[in-house]
Amino acid sequence: MNIKLPPRSAWSIPDDVIYFNHGSFGPAPRVVQEAREEFSRRLECQPMDFYLKQMEPALDQAMSVLAKFVGAEPRDMVFVDNATVAMNIVAETADLQAGDEVLLNDHEYGAVFRIWRRKCERVGARVVNAQLGAIQNDSTPSTASVVFGPPRLSNANEICNSLFQAVTDRTKLIVVSHVASPSAIVLPVTEICRQARERGVPVCIDGPHAIAMRHVNLREIDCDYYCASLHKWLSAPFGSGFLYIKRKLQRNLQPHMTSWGRSLAGLPERWQDQFNWLGTRDPAPFLAVPAAIEFLEQTGLEPFRQWTHHLAQSARQQLEQLFGQTAWMPDSLDWYGSMVTVPLPIGGEKRAKPNSMHPLQQKLRERFQIEIPITECRGQSLLRVSCHLYNTLEQIEYLINALKTVLTSG
Repeated sequence: MNIKLPPRSAWSIPDDVIYFNHGSFGPAPRVVQEAREEFSRRLECQPMDFYLKQMEPALDQAMSVLAKFVGAEPRDMVFVDNATVAMNIVAETADLQAGDEVLLNDHEYGAVFRIWRRKCERVGARVVNAQLGAIQNDSTPSTASVVFGPPRLSNANEICNSLFQAVTDRTKLIVVSHVASPSAIVLPVTEICRQARERGVPVCIDGPHAIAMRHVNLREIDCDYYCASLHKWLSAPFGSGFLYIKRKLQRNLQPHMTSWGRSLAGLPERWQDQFNWLGTRDPAPFLAVPAAIEFLEQTGLEPFRQWTHHLAQSARQQLEQLFGQTAWMPDSLDWYGSMVTVPLPIGGEKRAKPNSMHPLQQKLRERFQIEIPITECRGQSLLRVSCHLYNTLEQIEYLINALKTVLTSG
């Protein structure tokens, strides 16, 4: 594959660490770190001038670059710390009543479930958990109706049919990932949004893994809300994310915390004001986002996506052979990008308790300096390989050999 890769020294990852967890905590390149630090220095140099004169124009400029990158208008977006903050804002905004339902699915992120369960418990609504690729046996699915076993998803219609079978006249919101965190499957969000509009149900997309890994055009997707972190595949600084919200819904938006809610520079009032000024927060992570976009564009977005998918595909094929298990999605760029999961061998070691590190993950870290997560989905443990520009085919071979050693010798 003809691609000019940046040197590993472009990142500050230690030489002895094999890092396959960009999907959880994506380290920023040095040039992005330096951009963030420069904005922080400007703040510390003259805080009064920075907050009152420089910050809002700088935020607008950074948002203009980001909005173009994701196919949206700047006036429909606001910077937030991460997707979790964005999702909490949507939950605060959601007008739910007793008996209403919020529809999620069994590939969703655990924190997202917690956010919506809490919201629903407060108002007497409930979370419904659809099983993707599975047919419900009753007309009133609940959070307890979990189907175990591999979904073997093979087409978008399967996903949409199983999701919308769980929609009722009480469904007030669908929450769905663009790229599912535990399984790494790319979900057909544009088609989901289209079918939801036909039913008059708004859609909130959880999109941290999609930004940069996929071509994201929010105008084409046409969702009601989009929540994203930018420290993953875009490799922007930690503490940078955004919330997109459809214009007709902006007047009802409720902040997750209350501050002054106005422009410090005395600019005309707009809905973003209550989010841009949250006390003395350092906005440097937001302002360094254009540097992250520029870094990836120097390599080329499509070469980046093709190369990292090539690495993930190589890992998938070798892991399937080693584990004797089949990945849950077709072997195609349409179904997974820079990140892939393969189920662990049946009968292997288990976690000591639900929130503890999996024994295999711990052995790979301590004995081989490989950072790689093991996720849980539908009652199964999955090894999730995340690839970025600093990863190589040689590192994947090292991972496979390390796994062979652990699986044969313990």
